[in-house]
Amino acid sequence: MNCDKNCPIHGTARTHGKIFTGTVVSTKMTKTATVEWQKLRYVQKYERYAKTRTKVKAHNPQCINAQKGDVVKIQETRKLSRTKNFAIIEKLGKQKLFEEKQSRIEQSKKREKEEENESS
Repeated sequence: MNCDKNCPIHGTARTHGKIFTGTVVSTKMTKTATVEWQKLRYVQKYERYAKTRTKVKAHNPQCINAQKGDVVKIQETRKLSRTKNFAIIEKLGKQKLFEEKQSRIEQSKKREKEEENESS
């Protein structure tokens, strides 16, 4: 398969450093995917855990071609562009109920806008 030079499998870009597992949230950019993962962070003041999320841009090689909703493994690499420091190295599968969750988020945003317009 004809893959680009920044592919960690077939190209010359070497990966190193940390490995993360996350979900592809967006693939609107060419050869780039936005990957997001959540973690729990302990807040000492309230003695509870808070959910935090991290979003990064990662190189999406043609040979892997991850789509929205895929669970992927990404690894650090050299700076590929102004915002890309990671590359997708493996596609692990699909996240369950991803489309349903995204549609609910969009519906709630629409509802909030309607409520703001009514109150104005």
